[in-house]
Amino acid sequence: MRLRMVVLALLAVLGFGSMATAQEQAWLQVEAQPSLAEAEARARAYAAEFPNVSGYQLSSGWYAIVLGPYSPEAAAGALSDLRGDGAIPGDSFVTDGATHRQQFWPVGAIAGQVEVEPLLSDPLIVHPMLADPAIEAVDPVIEMMPAEESVREAKASEAALDADGRKALQSAMAWYGFYEGGIDGAFGPGTRNSMAAWQEANGFEATGVLTSKQRAALVGNYQADQAEFGFASISEPEAGIEITLPMALVQFDHYEPPFVHYNEKANSGLKVILISEPGNQDSLSGLYDILQTLEVVPAQGERSKSEKSFTINAASSAVQSYAYAELKDGMVKGYLVVWNPADAERMSRILPALKASFRGVGDKALDPGLVPMDAATRSGLLAGMEVKLPKLSRSGFFVDASGVVVTTVEAVAQCGRVTIDHATDATVVAQDQATGMAILRPVTPLAPPAFARFAGGAVRLGSEVAVAGYSYEDKLPAPVLTFGTLEEEKGLNGEAGISRLAAPVLPGDAGGPVLDATGAVLGMLLPPAVKGAKLLPDGVAFAAQAGMIGQVLTASGVVVTAATSTDLATPDALNAAGLGMTVLVSCWE
Repeated sequence: MRLRMVVLALLAVLGFGSMATAQEQAWLQVEAQPSLAEAEARARAYAAEFPNVSGYQLSSGWYAIVLGPYSPEAAAGALSDLRGDGAIPGDSFVTDGATHRQQFWPVGAIAGQVEVEPLLSDPLIVHPMLADPAIEAVDPVIEMMPAEESVREAKASEAALDADGRKALQSAMAWYGFYEGGIDGAFGPGTRNSMAAWQEANGFEATGVLTSKQRAALVGNYQADQAEFGFASISEPEAGIEITLPMALVQFDHYEPPFVHYNEKANSGLKVILISEPGNQDSLSGLYDILQTLEVVPAQGERSKSEKSFTINAASSAVQSYAYAELKDGMVKGYLVVWNPADAERMSRILPALKASFRGVGDKALDPGLVPMDAATRSGLLAGMEVKLPKLSRSGFFVDASGVVVTTVEAVAQCGRVTIDHATDATVVAQDQATGMAILRPVTPLAPPAFARFAGGAVRLGSEVAVAGYSYEDKLPAPVLTFGTLEEEKGLNGEAGISRLAAPVLPGDAGGPVLDATGAVLGMLLPPAVKGAKLLPDGVAFAAQAGMIGQVLTASGVVVTAATSTDLATPDALNAAGLGMTVLVSCWE
């Protein structure tokens, strides 16, 4: 009798005094491991930091490390505080213990035990006595834990939910990525399948009907996330956008059409930029191209673009971003989210909320005149946002109808990425260090407005030539023609295959075509030459001759087209030929 009284007292201390008390318990599950050895090692590590660590084998066969027990209300608060402080993993959650089976931590503990100071003075009531064989009779008492609701009982308790309660369940499942339908409170096949998926992922039997405890855990965790991130529904009437934003992490900063800037708060590293402008399909495509130029949109990552919308999921070791925009009713609306890749787990909970909540509303887009902008800002639409700049830009020119480009080796040296006119990625298929030429092939075949037709035969010294190139690199939107004369058909030291020119060219012109009066290509401008420690006089330039270019192209499998016309080109025709074949070649990190 005395032994039974001792056992009952011990069970009361350990939280099993009554079924009502057991029903009110909750734990924070911080980890789950597939093996007992791994779980014990992790429980030992947590026990060095927390006084209330327990470990249970789950019904799924895995081993869970939990903190608690708490009351359900206290558990939600502890989850928010500990996750906010980074003391526990971000994917920790509240559990009612329904899937807890045999306890493995603390070592030697009985199921449901938490380490507490004994409340009785009897020397028998100490932890070591649990090893006494006489205590084996305690095991059946463990079954006093209330059984989980049956499916029928769960449906009955579910039927008592009001519309807001049903919508809260759908919102919580959508938040955790299990539900993609509308938040309407109707529990159709989609909602039932989502419930089953949530149950399976959390170690419960996948019935598709959540029990009272499961609903409480799901909604409790969802509410803890809402509290942690400060989610609020934001309406931007000027932009015609509604979206849910984590206002504990971002704050409104300023309007800058077509952008509404929400910058980081409390050093969160998170930025959200809403996009709104009147426009059409060209506007959507232009926005897509503009975003690619931003530093916060790395070149790596997935892109998807259609006539009505686009998405960009970009990532590098330093920054990650997601952009979405859509064209509807003559307006382009969307958003750009930027974060630190180290915050991937946190963003896995935040980004779905943004995606699910974004919508364009009304018939209004952000007025370009909402704030004063100078012409440069209005043109680029990028003031306040750091634009990606290439390491180096030089000129090049098309040499066939598929868009193959010849340029200078200097333009492609040590590049992580090479582009043609910023918009088209290109592959370096050949480099000839001896001649200083490189050959590029666009990743996507192009249809150039003009391509090189190479001059053959002798040329007249002193004749006028034109160099087409991006003299100022990418500062101007189009190439220019620079006129000069052909001085000599060899280098200063008699080198063959090189022509000496007298023309006021700039470094950005290197790689551009040199044309004669008929529009035929005489050569490719080489970078400025340095002889020893001395710079050559201004206006002295050199070009690789057409014959040498032809040899390099032929060796790379490119068909060379010879010029056939001997008629002098009109100024308009010369301009169209030179500028039509010339491209900007950019070298990126």
